[in-house]
Amino acid sequence: MPLVGTRELAAFDSGPLLAEPEGERWELPGCSILQVMYEIDASAVTSLLPPALHPTVPPTVVLTITNVPESPAGAFAMAEARVACRSGARPRGLLIGGFCSTEQAAKMLAARWGYPMKVGDVQLAKRYDRVVGKVEAGGSTVLETTLLNPEPIAGNDIQYLASLNVAKIRRDGATLPRLVQVDPDYVFRSADRGKPELSAFDAPAFGLAGAIPVWPVSASHCVADITMPELRYLVDPARPPLTSVEQF
Repeated sequence: MPLVGTRELAAFDSGPLLAEPEGERWELPGCSILQVMYEIDASAVTSLLPPALHPTVPPTVVLTITNVPESPAGAFAMAEARVACRSGARPRGLLIGGFCSTEQAAKMLAARWGYPMKVGDVQLAKRYDRVVGKVEAGGSTVLETTLLNPEPIAGNDIQYLASLNVAKIRRDGATLPRLVQVDPDYVFRSADRGKPELSAFDAPAFGLAGAIPVWPVSASHCVADITMPELRYLVDPARPPLTSVEQF
């Protein structure tokens, strides 16, 4: 039998309300994206996911820091820590919590795509020998990760998981917890890969208590034009995987 998540459903009642789900798509030119993947301790993986999702084998956490120089919300940077999973047969990344550098961007991302973001100091810096991402919140460093010794690759060598954002929707007069599928489009300008390094990761700050990194998997950095999508699918976190997907 395939494994499924066992996380208490109360954990999915705290997401933001999807207030403007039919707004315009955003065009985000020239974004810098650092993505680092780590294998995590398998003993707690089902406790990170709801019953609607399968864990991956091996279990992994995907850490992404994106610097957005231009958007309808102004310039901002955001940090995500997502648990890799499967919704039915399709690979996804569950986002329970993240950080955004401006309150305006955090509110607009939540209203349009259900991103569950807190405000924090999110930084991304590229140097000749490394790319460093760092997040500070509440007076401490909650994430610091690095790509070492970047080597150029083709943009089509990079693949990003579609996100399942923990949020709430209004339906039939009720407010319901749902996982909102967000799958942006990317046009790559440049890309690098390198050795991943993780100096700090406060898993509970991202809503992922128990996600303990144990082994580095990959690291990539790119500059890309991002198009934020129209919403098409939702996942009911309480239902079994084969019946949990809903049309938006």
